[in-house]
Amino acid sequence: MIKEVFAHGNSVIHSLKPETRIISAFIISVAAALCDVLAVAGIYLLISLLLIAIAKLDIRQVFKRLKPLFWFLLMIWIILPVTFEGHAIFHYGFLKISDQGVLFSAKITLKSVTIMLFFMALVSTMTVATLGHGLHNLRVPDKMVFLLLMSYRYIGVIEDEYKRLLRAARFRGFSPGTNMHSYKTYAYLAGMLFVRSSFRANRVHYAMKCRGFCGKFHTLDVYRENILNSVFLIVTFASSLLLVIIENLWK
Repeated sequence: MIKEVFAHGNSVIHSLKPETRIISAFIISVAAALCDVLAVAGIYLLISLLLIAIAKLDIRQVFKRLKPLFWFLLMIWIILPVTFEGHAIFHYGFLKISDQGVLFSAKITLKSVTIMLFFMALVSTMTVATLGHGLHNLRVPDKMVFLLLMSYRYIGVIEDEYKRLLRAARFRGFSPGTNMHSYKTYAYLAGMLFVRSSFRANRVHYAMKCRGFCGKFHTLDVYRENILNSVFLIVTFASSLLLVIIENLWK
């Protein structure tokens, strides 16, 4: 099961309603993604770091979750500066590093890290059940909400099922390799995994109906109505709008 490391805490961010956090994350992330000025992108990064500090998140865990993104950004820094057209700031033989490639890579890096930090501070600070409750209150279709919740709940179960099937194959002498026998074995494993997942889905469906499931989403999490939610949403929207205006004036 996916670990919810940041979901429990006593910060201001944790006390906000899930709808407020979802809307705020969406607004400011879209504004940051559309930013085309490096200096303004840096301001978005500072705001995201401020939200991380307000949420009181463990910096080590934050960097741990940024590692996959850093590997992706490393590939961008390797490829874009030498393939993008522009004025050469470094030239050695056939290798040419362009200023536009470096600038474009820097923008992608800042915006990618910023958006990840925004979602860590605002969305990762609630459980998946709370996220589903917030999406339900925002009138997201119930089927999409249930799909999110069931996928989260049973991804770990399906993974365990796959490990059991693979372990059983290895007990019977299966040794993975780059040959037709291995490909067929993995195909059989995938097919059997789909079959067992279908059977499990039917059992879960019947179990939910036996417990009175009627298609409505319920949660035990209670968030009180207070002015802090409105203030946070207004500040987020105003900050995003102000940065968009500054970016247009900068150009």
